[in-house]
Amino acid sequence: MGLPCIIPGCKTPVPEELASLGLCVSHCTLEIERQCTEMRLETARGTTTPERRAEIFRFIGQQGGLLARVATNTPRLPDEIKARILSTFLTLMNLRENVERAAARAAPPAQAGATPAKR
Repeated sequence: MGLPCIIPGCKTPVPEELASLGLCVSHCTLEIERQCTEMRLETARGTTTPERRAEIFRFIGQQGGLLARVATNTPRLPDEIKARILSTFLTLMNLRENVERAAARAAPPAQAGATPAKR
């Protein structure tokens, strides 16, 4: 744990994994969730391009990896912070599902007689 969070009034130490952001775990998770909300609304409007969807998927992977490093490398996180991290993971997972559903709605209908691709 290093310097305090850059958010005015917050004196919570910033873990090493978040030093480049300057945010404590709580403010980092709040920022990730704010960005997820914006992206979810963007995809709900149905205006996202395949390139933008790829950017969103990269964001999800990067932020999920960051949260995983914070959760597993920071010693003795309080239970409320653990719960906050888990909640943010759920938000990232839900965003991914929303983007996938929006992409499926935007995809052209399958040709008649074609068999669907298996995953």
